[in-house]
Amino acid sequence: MVSASIITLFALGLVAAVLLAVASRVFHVEEDPRVQAVLEVLPGANCGGCGFAGCEGYATAVVNDPAIPANRCCAGGAEVRIAVGELTGKAVAEADPLRSLRRCDKNAGNVALRYQYEGMPSCAAAAMLRGGVDTCKYSCLGFGDCVQVCPFGAMRIEDGVVRVNANLCTGCGACTGACPRGVLELVPKRARVAVFCNSHDKLRAVSDVCDVGCIACGKCVRTCPAKALSMKDNRIAVDQRLCLSYGDECGQACIAACPRHILRPVNGISAAVRTAGAAAPATPPAA
Repeated sequence: MVSASIITLFALGLVAAVLLAVASRVFHVEEDPRVQAVLEVLPGANCGGCGFAGCEGYATAVVNDPAIPANRCCAGGAEVRIAVGELTGKAVAEADPLRSLRRCDKNAGNVALRYQYEGMPSCAAAAMLRGGVDTCKYSCLGFGDCVQVCPFGAMRIEDGVVRVNANLCTGCGACTGACPRGVLELVPKRARVAVFCNSHDKLRAVSDVCDVGCIACGKCVRTCPAKALSMKDNRIAVDQRLCLSYGDECGQACIAACPRHILRPVNGISAAVRTAGAAAPATPPAA
C-alpha cells in the first residue's frame, strides 16, 4: 500500500515536471539584450526617482515602452541619460536637475514645543501623537525619516530640522514621500526663489505659533509680474518654470513684497533684492 502511494506521488511529480518544462518552452519570451545593457549603465541606486521601483524596472520599461523617455534617471546625470538614449534609440530631452528643499524655518520662527516626545524616533510616529510635538502642526519634526530613506547621503538632522546638501541631492524624491507632513519638495537646482513655510493656516493662526510663518496675505501673488505664484489651500505655490523663464528683470519683486520674509532667494540675497529694499531674514535661508 505504501509502495503504491510512493509510486503514485512520483508519477504525479514527474508529469508535473514535464508539463512545466513544456510550458516554459512554449511561453518563453526572449529578453531584449538591451534591457541588460541599459541596466549596466544605470547607477543601481534603486532610488525610485524614475517612477519605477528600481533600476531593473526602469530598464525594462524604457526598452519596451515607446512612451517612457530616456531621461528619467535623475541619479545618473547627463552621461547616463545620453547612454540610455543611445541604447534605446530615443532622443534625450535635457531635464532640469532637481533638488529637495525644506519648506520650514521653525527655528527662525521660534516655534515652541507642545510636549516632550519620548517615543519612537520617527516623524511618522510623532505626527500621529496629538498632532506632533510642535505648536505648528505643519513643521519639520526633525526625527530623520527622510534621512533614513535618502540613498545618496544628502540629508542630515541639525538643530532639530533636516538639512539638505544640494551638491549630493539628485532629486530622486525618496525623501518627499517619507515626510508625513509634506515639508520637503523638489525644486530646480537653478531655482531663483522658494517659500520657506509649509503652513496651510493664515493670519493669527500662523503668527501665534511662528514668528516668520506665511500668513497667506497674498501680497507676493499680486506683486509677481510673471504670475508664477499662486495660493492653494492657504499655501504659496511657486511655478518654477514661469519664474525661471521670466528671468531677473522682475528684481524678485515677490521677495520684497513679503512682510514675513518667508519668500527668499534660494542661494542668498541678490543685488536686485537689496536694491529693492527687501529686508534680509534674521537667519540664513534654510536648505
